[in-house]
Amino acid sequence: MLHTVSTLLILGAGGDLASRLLLPAVGQLLTEHPDRTVHLVGAGQEEFSHDEWLERVRASFATCDAASAGVDRLLESTRYLHVDVTKPHELERLLAACEGAPAIYFALPPQIAILVVKALADVSLPPHTQLALEKPFGTDEASAKALNALVGRLVPEEDIHRVDHFLGRSTVFNLLGLRFANRIFEPLWNNTHIASVDIVYDEQLGLESRAGYYDHAGALVDMIQSHLLQVLAVVAMEPPSTLDAADLRDAKGLVLRATKIWGGDPVRSSRRARYTAGSIDGVSLPAYVDESGVDERNHTETLAEVTVEVDTWRWAGVPFTLRSGKALGARRREIAVTFKSASHVPRGLHGESQPTILRILLAPDTMCLDLNLNGPGDPFELERVSLRADFGPGQLLAYGEVLEGILDADPALSVRGDTAEQCWRIVAPVLAAWKADTVSLERYAAGSSGPADWKTLG
Repeated sequence: MLHTVSTLLILGAGGDLASRLLLPAVGQLLTEHPDRTVHLVGAGQEEFSHDEWLERVRASFATCDAASAGVDRLLESTRYLHVDVTKPHELERLLAACEGAPAIYFALPPQIAILVVKALADVSLPPHTQLALEKPFGTDEASAKALNALVGRLVPEEDIHRVDHFLGRSTVFNLLGLRFANRIFEPLWNNTHIASVDIVYDEQLGLESRAGYYDHAGALVDMIQSHLLQVLAVVAMEPPSTLDAADLRDAKGLVLRATKIWGGDPVRSSRRARYTAGSIDGVSLPAYVDESGVDERNHTETLAEVTVEVDTWRWAGVPFTLRSGKALGARRREIAVTFKSASHVPRGLHGESQPTILRILLAPDTMCLDLNLNGPGDPFELERVSLRADFGPGQLLAYGEVLEGILDADPALSVRGDTAEQCWRIVAPVLAAWKADTVSLERYAAGSSGPADWKTLG
């Protein structure tokens, strides 16, 4: 049974995550659902007067044009406490400022979040308290297991939200609707008909002042270990009986437990590269190693590509390639499902018969189906055409959908503890190979499509 939570307690409320993403998401949620009441309590080491805190909240709400009776009620009741969130007695003071069972959002650096989790062990939490933690969840499989054990002593698993904003509700439901509500796709969704699946998230943005985190994570941990493996799980899952949390999370868990590095060879099945100086849309970008806060000795990659296999009857023999990078010439956020070539094309048809490709573009969500059709003019000439349809965008932005699930105590789209561990297990051989320098760190100019010898996916 789900329990609606009325108080959102943000730890680290004075930080960038809260002001840029969480608070606008709260404002948008209340604008779309004006009858909802949310009490907001902010906490952190920054010193804000009540007026300064209120102005901070108002400024964040203004970025999304938040306005409703629910917004007005929140502004009348919100408060901020200057506390050390790693101290049990200070956490008790925060909980006393909450109405009912709170949703506690850890908008904190990972090392501080762990200290808070340990401090909460000495605090009595109200029943149905929700805990929301940002990635990275651990630094490897062992640390993820240890963190799961710590958090699991505080609240039940169904009250833990390991946040992955990448999979907002609309994106997941769009994928599920496409697959399971259309007879034309699901019977073909297997290794008999599909040759390969590519999941690509290429960004034009560079480091964007994130060296403190990114230079110790890199593209593999930042994007593939977390976000893109979660996308793979939804693309490859078996049909769940329902869209309830238990069924969805079980289906994703089964996929990830069956996923491993292609051929068991991380050297041949992974590539990494780092951008050098270049320009994107006329704007010059320095080499990654010249960015502020970067330590070249970390050998951090800004472009990563890993091929995995899902060892099930449905997907045996189908390569899934996951790629993500920064400072690339074109923004590309896409799932490309490449079908096998037609078994026989009658003689007399001219032109190249290419494989059918289903492209699912993310943010905004769009579907394109690339087909071979007879074009105008010569009726025997094959031409490439693309059928396009836009998915429903959903009412809320990604973090709005995340917060709605947390406040509704619905963990359906959060990352379950065992799957967080599995994601680390999957990439562990690649991380080890890269640490041993058995996979070369290649170079590409900012604004390019990546190293010249890397093939274009999809």
